[in-house]
Order: sequence, then C-alpha cells, then structure tokens
Amino acid sequence: MRDSLVVMSSPAEWREVRDEAAQRFRPKRVRLLLVAEAPPAALHRYFYFPNVTEHDSLFRYVARLVLDAEPTRSGKLELLDSLRDAGVFLIDVCEEPIADKSDLRQAVPDLVRRVKAIHPEHVILIKATVYDVARLPLKEAGVPVVDAMVPFPGSGQQRRFEEAMSAVLESIDWSPRGRTR
Repeated sequence: MRDSLVVMSSPAEWREVRDEAAQRFRPKRVRLLLVAEAPPAALHRYFYFPNVTEHDSLFRYVARLVLDAEPTRSGKLELLDSLRDAGVFLIDVCEEPIADKSDLRQAVPDLVRRVKAIHPEHVILIKATVYDVARLPLKEAGVPVVDAMVPFPGSGQQRRFEEAMSAVLESIDWSPRGRTR
C-alpha cells in the first residue's frame, strides 16, 4: 500500500489504492468472508486503511466480535494482521462507492464470480440491502452463505450488529484461532 494517501483525482486511482490495501491483508485461505455494500464515499475511510481516524465502525465491530479484541485507533494495523491470520477477509458488492442502491443489483453477477474465486468456508452478508440482493444468487451458485442478515453497525444498529454477528459466529462454531465446522 502507498505510504500516504495523496490527493487523487480519479476513481481508478482510489480503487488501485484500495485494492493494494486489501491484498496486503488477504488471507491465503479465507475461512470467513464478509460481504459489505460498497467502500465509503469518504475515500480515506476504507476498511483496510490502517490510519482511519473516524467513522470506522465496521472495522471496530468486526474486530471486537470476530477476534474478541478491543480495537484502538493506534492498534488497527495489528488487528488487520490478526484478521488476515484468522482467515477473515472483507469485500464489497460494489467495488466503487455508490450513490444509487440500484447499482447493487447490477454488481451481483460480478460479486458471485469474485466470491467463487475466493473459495471461502463461510460467507456473511452485512447490511439488509446486501442480504436482499446477494443471498439467493450466491446460494444458487453453491456459495456457503450463512442464512442470516447482519445489519451494518452504524446509525443506531450497533447493538443489533453485535447480536446478529454473535449468533452467526456461534452458528458456525467460529474461533479466530481454531477451525469452524
């Protein structure tokens, strides 16, 4: 990943930086694939950027529940390493920030292709919009989707995220250090 995020003018440049950051933390074997909606419109706040200073709730709640570790701003890099080492990876339905939710449905065929290429042991869909458009196409493609909607941990949904994610992780017998069923 580039050492500093400089002012970039094109979506292609931002996508390249996001892709570099994600690849740094991609596990060799993906035990748990998290699928979110899209990168944030605030380009500097991407899940895999280690120096996000605000509005990083998805990362914080994933680290807390999946790794059983309390995240700090200064410790994000180590927790990203821990997620990778545990076999956890996050991708988005849309690879670019979206303004129109109809973009989600159009991106699903590509999502199915990308997920199948990853060969995850379990897939968790995060946010109702993602669950609604992606669950059935992924299941029909033979992808091991956990059949539970996990809300995005923002806008007052943090408690619901904790409850739903905890239930999903329990249902697959998740341990960041051990095997899932």
